[in-house]
Amino acid sequence: MRRVVSDALISLGAVLLLLVALVSIDERVRERVGRLVTTVPSSSQIGSVGADIENMSTLMYKAARDQSVEHAPMVIFAVASAVLVLFMVRT
Repeated sequence: MRRVVSDALISLGAVLLLLVALVSIDERVRERVGRLVTTVPSSSQIGSVGADIENMSTLMYKAARDQSVEHAPMVIFAVASAVLVLFMVRT
């Protein structure tokens, strides 16, 4: 049970780290997150939370794809280094 909780926390931390990176890099994501955080939803907008989450995840995917295409060598290096670090930590 303890391992499941720690794995879930690590996964959540990775998603939050990705979100912070995308917010700092991409203006579209920064604007959308700013709107989500600063506006207080009314009772009629509560029903559209699922659509907002879907739109946000689509926007994050597009921003990550655009950034990875623009910076392909850096993405390859980051992925390779993450895999190497993972192997070093596991052994």
